[in-house]
Amino acid sequence: MKIFKYICGFGIACMLFTSCNKDFLDRPPLTSYVDANGQYWRNEDDVRMFANGFYTNYFNGYNTSFTADYTPVRGYTFNDDLTGMNVQSNFESSVPSSRGSTSEGAAWMAQYAGPTWDFAWVRKANILIDRLNTIAKPNISDEAFKHWTAVARFFRGYEYSRLVSVFGDVPYFGRVVQDNELDTLYKDRDPRGNVMDKVYDDFQYVLANMRLDDGTQFLNRYIAAAFISRFMLFEGTYEHYHTIDDTRAQKYLTLAIQAAEMVMNSNKWKFTSDFKSLFSSENLAGNPEVIMYRRYEASLNITHCIGSYSNGTEVVGVDPNLVLAKSFIMNDGNVWQNSLNPGASDFSIANMALTRDPRFEASIIDKVNPASATLFYGYKFASRDAITYIGKTYPPAWGSNTNTSDAPVIRLAEVVLNWIEAKAVMAENFGGALITQSDIDRSINAIRDRPLDAAAIAKGVQKTAHLMIATLPTDPVRDADVSPLIWEIRRERRMEFLQEGFRLLDLKRWNKIQYMNFSTNPDYFLGPWVNLPVELPTALSSGTINKVKVKKTDGTIVTWNGSNQSSMVGYWIVQNGANRNTFDNRVYLSPVGQGQINDYQNRGYTLTQTPGWQ
Repeated sequence: MKIFKYICGFGIACMLFTSCNKDFLDRPPLTSYVDANGQYWRNEDDVRMFANGFYTNYFNGYNTSFTADYTPVRGYTFNDDLTGMNVQSNFESSVPSSRGSTSEGAAWMAQYAGPTWDFAWVRKANILIDRLNTIAKPNISDEAFKHWTAVARFFRGYEYSRLVSVFGDVPYFGRVVQDNELDTLYKDRDPRGNVMDKVYDDFQYVLANMRLDDGTQFLNRYIAAAFISRFMLFEGTYEHYHTIDDTRAQKYLTLAIQAAEMVMNSNKWKFTSDFKSLFSSENLAGNPEVIMYRRYEASLNITHCIGSYSNGTEVVGVDPNLVLAKSFIMNDGNVWQNSLNPGASDFSIANMALTRDPRFEASIIDKVNPASATLFYGYKFASRDAITYIGKTYPPAWGSNTNTSDAPVIRLAEVVLNWIEAKAVMAENFGGALITQSDIDRSINAIRDRPLDAAAIAKGVQKTAHLMIATLPTDPVRDADVSPLIWEIRRERRMEFLQEGFRLLDLKRWNKIQYMNFSTNPDYFLGPWVNLPVELPTALSSGTINKVKVKKTDGTIVTWNGSNQSSMVGYWIVQNGANRNTFDNRVYLSPVGQGQINDYQNRGYTLTQTPGWQ
């Protein structure tokens, strides 16, 4: 059963739970479950149907239609890897009038890469726990009871992990709260450490009680462990780098390592798929690296638009910049400043595609593209075939919101990178075991050993040399407060997860939000080295006079004046590119809406504002 095919039809599928031998007039409603008198929580099928309602909220994949929430390319566009024309998107600068919802359909917040002030999904998870204990338990086996309780506690932990990443301190609700329990409903925020300790307990229960296998594409212990490695790495490193609580940091990082090892030691997944096919395949079933995926199918009207926003024509608005491009390791394993590769200092796209880690060529079209503000056009989420339609009519698979490529929800590469980073932080700060070459081989080098697809091989793309712990690259731009090993682990994440959903969250947990200040590096406003008369002559027209500019290696800026074609060779300058407004450290966390604070006050309670936003 392909679970994501059927969840969207939740209401219709509820008909399956009506007994066929009951008189028609005695049947419960066909489009909703009946949560009363034990009519619904009769067996595992009933429980499963309720649990399925969590899937599309947490395992978003490419979402559906034109929805951008939690999607790559369109959703996660606020980070330092991407630059747009004109002034960059600003951080929030004042307390919003309202920031809250009680709806399960509440939208996320792109600038915080997480949910708004909404506890509907916490309540839903608590309802599942409550009904399992009060109604369903006598109707199912003890093993089933523990499994479904683990499912509920996983989703509760998932939601609180996201809420804490956005707001820090949040009120913790460990049970269903009734409408008349005002003292509990209007409780103030609990410290993030206390909340995450509850999440930690939930996750421990999950890893001990969730089924190892509950059927194809259904949540199981390995899928849960993969996500737990993500959330525990985030909180452990956030607590450490923000000097909040190192005791808790060690606790969470230890669980991140244990959860990752549960997946890795199972040997169920391996790096035998090429990188490109992970994001642009019509069917990810059986892909050896994908732990969970979301299935799309036109016949069921379950489609997305992410492929179209990678097709070489559609404009995203913010695109990969030169800072990102320069961060890609050379395929000889060195940073470009120290590489002996003759193309190391050549930042033309065609050269970079052949001399950098192969994920560059698989993620960015190997020629300049005017649909991109920077001329670096990201096509990681479209097939190689998709970009052959540039200038033509796109088929439904790569145009509009009718795309049907499957979405990897979580994959082995994330797990091993979570693992190696958690181990390295533990080793460097908390007396953990030193990182060995075997650890690097099992994680970073295993990723680098992925096979190349035929098209990449035909171009001359080469795999990247192994990272050797005895001879780590010497990067002249490494932050002084980051060790060479941690720096390379962070680089690997940046290359691996380009245009996915990690970069802003990584900057926040590393306490590196200052990277979002583009005044620190002029390369943020540059694209590739380009010979415009040859590579993009359409950019030199009468309509672009005094608009199109390039920057020479010595810093000289040349502006197109209508007759200086031969001089228009250099780094592409993003048109009117300007830095975002000044921001400070309060932007690590979101403020609560003034409306929510007033609502508390009007009922005689206090809701504390996020620090820095008073």
